Amino acid sequence: MKNVIDVTSKGAMSRRDFIGLASVAAFSAVALSGCSSQESAAPEATSMKIGTMQTEDSLPFWVAEQKGFYGDHDVEVEIVTFQSAQELSTAFAAGEIDGAMTDIMVSASLVASGIGLNLAWVTLGATPEQGRFGIQTSPESGIKSLADLKGKGIGVGSNTVPEYVMDKLMEAAGASEGEIVNEEIKKLPVRYESMTNNQVAAAALPGSLLALGEATGMITLADDTQGVGNVSQSVLAVRSSWLEGGKAALESVRLAWNDAVAAIEADPEGFRDLLVEKANLPGVVADTYPISSYPEAELPTKDMVDPVLDWMKGKEYLQADVAYDSETGDLKTK
Repeated sequence: MKNVIDVTSKGAMSRRDFIGLASVAAFSAVALSGCSSQESAAPEATSMKIGTMQTEDSLPFWVAEQKGFYGDHDVEVEIVTFQSAQELSTAFAAGEIDGAMTDIMVSASLVASGIGLNLAWVTLGATPEQGRFGIQTSPESGIKSLADLKGKGIGVGSNTVPEYVMDKLMEAAGASEGEIVNEEIKKLPVRYESMTNNQVAAAALPGSLLALGEATGMITLADDTQGVGNVSQSVLAVRSSWLEGGKAALESVRLAWNDAVAAIEADPEGFRDLLVEKANLPGVVADTYPISSYPEAELPTKDMVDPVLDWMKGKEYLQADVAYDSETGDLKTK
């Protein structure tokens, strides 16, 4: 078990949860940058700076870089990798990056705090099969099904994709709101370790940690790839102030993204080493972790965004009423 803990403590990032961690930090990130800070000037229409964490969701961005697709479409792209969700949110709020590979929770929290943004396209999660989140337990816990978790503490981070998926999975299993018990554990490695050591009954985790757990004997009780609809997406969020002068650059990045998606689809295993390096996958699953298919760049639908906004309102995670325009991708306060 020591080896498992050592691997996860390195901070391996994968799937939207790693970005979902940013929703916990979004409000503090804006506070650090200051809602009244100056908006960054619109860049030249031939360049874009994109921030991401170490997550599989960004694989097409790295493939486009490796294969020279940005140059093919006459755009200069700098991909900036952040080690923490707080750093990514702070950089976006301060205008240090033009776009961020993030999720709907983070995006809505930033908008509610005064940062204008556009959801340019879905980076992962156009279908339920693209990546997964789930609830996992240890074989020593005695938990056999989601029904056994009613009234028992589940390790999770508040206002994140894993919490949203956890709620949907538990509701599908017949649990009432009062029977879903959150044990707040923000750091994913700590959450995973708490589950393996039976300090919590179960944990809500992203795909990479579910795979790690399955490889070491943990039990996945349910995930979101089937049975609850398409409930989790990652998105490319773009600053509204940058977009005013960056539409041409964004369109070129879109074309490069689509080229990378086609390349991954044609030879997914050809990009395994790149995925392992950039997403920092745990060694025990590096050779077996499924390489996802990725969607061509299209706007998120209202069916993807609105239920998340409603959930956030119900949880009182939003400081303002936020609405999504599926025709333009704009996320704004009402």
